[in-house]
Amino acid sequence: MPLKAGIVGLPNVGKSTLFNAITNSHVEAANYPFATINPNTGVVTVPDERLDFLTNMFHPAKTIHATFDFYDIAGLVKGASKGEGLGNQFLAAIRECDAICEVVRCFESSDIIHVENTVDPKRDIDIINLELAMADYDAVTARLAKIEPKVRIVKDKTAIYEYNILTPLKACLEQGISARNCKELTEEQKAYAKKNFFLLSMKPIIYVANVADSDYTDLDSCKYYQQVKEIAASEGAECIPVSCEIEYEISQLPPEEKQEFLATLGAKESGLDKLVKAAYSLLKLRTFFTCGSDECRAWTFKEGMTAPECAGIIHTDFQKGFIKAEVYDFEDLKTYGTELAVKEAGKLRQEGKEYRMKDGDVVFFRFNVTK
Repeated sequence: MPLKAGIVGLPNVGKSTLFNAITNSHVEAANYPFATINPNTGVVTVPDERLDFLTNMFHPAKTIHATFDFYDIAGLVKGASKGEGLGNQFLAAIRECDAICEVVRCFESSDIIHVENTVDPKRDIDIINLELAMADYDAVTARLAKIEPKVRIVKDKTAIYEYNILTPLKACLEQGISARNCKELTEEQKAYAKKNFFLLSMKPIIYVANVADSDYTDLDSCKYYQQVKEIAASEGAECIPVSCEIEYEISQLPPEEKQEFLATLGAKESGLDKLVKAAYSLLKLRTFFTCGSDECRAWTFKEGMTAPECAGIIHTDFQKGFIKAEVYDFEDLKTYGTELAVKEAGKLRQEGKEYRMKDGDVVFFRFNVTK
């Protein structure tokens, strides 16, 4: 699945350190604005305890996890929508992403420069959201000007439908309200806008609160984190607390030491693992599994895809010659203990071309391609 999330934020909030940790790579993370100019791309493994369970059961020759793309994008400053700083590059890079992970600085440090000189999560979030809204405002205004003659003179049905979406969008954006938070639109209208208008502030978002090491185990006492959490809740968005420095240290450790380190923090999984899972889910990406002695593999599919479409993810011939899918739910395998027990319990299903795959399906595709 060629979907990706962009890591955004003001300069020096921890974006590149987060990216280094999340991809275990080594991009520049300098203590000055615009250290990141061109977007860095990283492919990350999607943590999945279900695949670990399947591997332990089938003992395959190899295990392949689902993956997800993250972009580390240059820091934004006030006036980006008008080209200030690296605004044009920043906005263009976001346009290429499917979701936004907005890193917000939630720690004090005299050693790390803040582009606005003080730490204020709400102000920082407002700056970025306003710049995206203003860029969208220009795009919406231009589109309205283009379709208005069709609405007034021709009475074109499509133009009228779009006009009724763009008009409330323009009013919201003018106030600095993100397109995704425009309450005057129905879900159907939002879906249309997302598909046809390509607005930056319509993209789904996750807030990443970068807290101090000392606050990581006591988030209730971190006032900055609580501010970000409250803002995210008001938008129906998710807020993931991380300490980018700690996460980077964790990313350098071997698996067994990583778990020991997390245990000392009282955590079962890292903040970064939570972020990867949240970003994956935010884009309505789901996972099905194929298992055998040669390979256990997690495959990514988009929610709503049919069995033949998912078969095509493995190989186009699987989709062309699709006959049926033999499917059982991962939870049933976990409950009954073996594939044989799942079959004997009547939990193995034969599904046809209309079946819509579900997250956690373990599947064997039967197909036939005549040459």
